[in-house]
Amino acid sequence: MKTLQQFALFLYFFMPMVKLAPPNKQSISFYDYGLATPEDTVFNQEYEDTIFKEDEDKPQDAVKNKENNGTIIFHENELQIQRDEEVPKASPTKDTDLPTCLQCACLSGSVYCEETDIESVPVLPKETGYLYARFNKIKKVKTSDFAEIPTLRRIDFTGNRIEEIEDGAFAKLTLLEELSLAENRLLKLPILPPKLTTFNANQNRIKSRGIKANAFKKLTNLSYLYLAQNALESVPLNLPESLRILHLQYNNITSISDDTFCKNNNTRYVRNRMDEIRMEGNPVILGKYPNAFICLKTLPIGSWF
Repeated sequence: MKTLQQFALFLYFFMPMVKLAPPNKQSISFYDYGLATPEDTVFNQEYEDTIFKEDEDKPQDAVKNKENNGTIIFHENELQIQRDEEVPKASPTKDTDLPTCLQCACLSGSVYCEETDIESVPVLPKETGYLYARFNKIKKVKTSDFAEIPTLRRIDFTGNRIEEIEDGAFAKLTLLEELSLAENRLLKLPILPPKLTTFNANQNRIKSRGIKANAFKKLTNLSYLYLAQNALESVPLNLPESLRILHLQYNNITSISDDTFCKNNNTRYVRNRMDEIRMEGNPVILGKYPNAFICLKTLPIGSWF
């Protein structure tokens, strides 16, 4: 009992003299799960003075919670929504102002501009190899259209309204192998590139005077020539030896000569590669010109009597 009384006196006199150490101040980071997401960024109070001092006149809308313990929480989701609302909407752009590969389809060196109502040849990406611009409203092909695209191998302008092609339009296309100008309004042919293998000008308005005498002579790779449904009065001259298929049906051809397909001064000459000649729908009577076909392996299709 005496010992207990002594211990009580000790606590009574000496404990007030002992000063308890203050608790360690720690910066507490927390999330307000009602508003914030795990991606919210937490800033300590030591940055608060700097933030507000640098931008005192602007409201800090992103600050949602400011507690006495010195923690500020920015909500990135709400900031993103605010940014989206502030971005002005772009005004609509006319189709004619769009880059070619937005108005057309560009795939691995090929450009598809079919049925897009374009009225001129589109500006092509460099190294374009194939252009398909069928069924549009193109009226003219200029020299400048392909001046910077020497890599073209195939061009298809079928079903346009082309009336004029400048002579130099295809001159620099030394790799061009296939060219289609079918279903247009051409009156004459342009100068053709030397490596053509296929040329299609069906359904135009071409007359014989619209084809130069040596238009096909130097095309030593030309195998397929389609000139059906035009206004030709005669078979084109100087057809190359490489020719295999020739379509001339439904023109206005009235006569042919012994030199049209063969060589009148060489009876041994044989045109080995020619497989098909179509001349039906023309006024000419083929039976009147027996010597005109002696060098051919097969006779032309057309009216014989």
